[in-house]
Amino acid sequence: MFKLDIPSRPELFDFHGVSMTHHYTDNWENLQNFQARPDDVLIAAYPRSGTTWLCCILDLLYFGEMSPERQTSIPIFKRVQLLEGTFTLREGPGGTPHVLRGTDTLEKLPTSPRLIKTHLPVQFIPKSFWEQNCRIIYSTRNSKDNVVSYFHFECMTVIHPEPGDWSSYLQRFMEGKMLFGPWYNHVNGWWKKKQSPSNIHYVFYEDLVEDTGREIDKLCSFLGLSLSAEGKERILNRVQFDVMKSDNMVNHTILREMDFNISSFIRKGKVGDWKNHFTVAQNEEFEEDYKKKMKEDMLQFRSEI
Repeated sequence: MFKLDIPSRPELFDFHGVSMTHHYTDNWENLQNFQARPDDVLIAAYPRSGTTWLCCILDLLYFGEMSPERQTSIPIFKRVQLLEGTFTLREGPGGTPHVLRGTDTLEKLPTSPRLIKTHLPVQFIPKSFWEQNCRIIYSTRNSKDNVVSYFHFECMTVIHPEPGDWSSYLQRFMEGKMLFGPWYNHVNGWWKKKQSPSNIHYVFYEDLVEDTGREIDKLCSFLGLSLSAEGKERILNRVQFDVMKSDNMVNHTILREMDFNISSFIRKGKVGDWKNHFTVAQNEEFEEDYKKKMKEDMLQFRSEI
């Protein structure tokens, strides 16, 4: 078990115009000065947009054959380190606490390339990633399923602020008062950056659900990787939803800061689950709000497939 020293749920505060908590801002100077390497692969996403799924796929693409023991002995959140995370770890009851910083852990990673995860909006990304022209994969998901998944996640983890009830949570999502900022700003900001000269590949959660193999082929093309038919089949078998949900190295059950009696970390993996949560009135209000805030006409999402 990994035990973080988190006495209470953190509070949101405004940080350069974005709602954040101290877990992701305490190491800000070191974060902004982080030195990316040309072969780093950055996996960026708004929370609950298929990040863990994509991390598993990429870890298997790069290290599945040369280091198969990684998948059975190292949790995915250690194989793909969260760049901005700063948490205090306490070894055993009454043990001496020590601070875990994503930037420090990444500096010590023995693997190459480094697979790095972030939930930061595009304007917060350290400039070295752009200077080194690192490959960046942005994972995104339709807003309705995203807010449902985010709600269930924040109900079950003390690492994030108190979510409140579903109705108030949905209202707060529309107002953009969410950890890592508004969903709309996040996806629009990364999409706009993609249109400028940058090395960004967009992955839609709905496309992964619809045809995982096709999306793996696109990833290989973007990353310059070759994959045999047998290798692709092995990866597809490992990243099936039910397989990941039962895999203790993926499902986060070794983290004591999550209450799995409330929800599982890997929950449903469905497109359209929002229909089980939105009332007719909520859906109508959400649709009106969505039309006002989605600025990029070319950025189209599917809320059902």
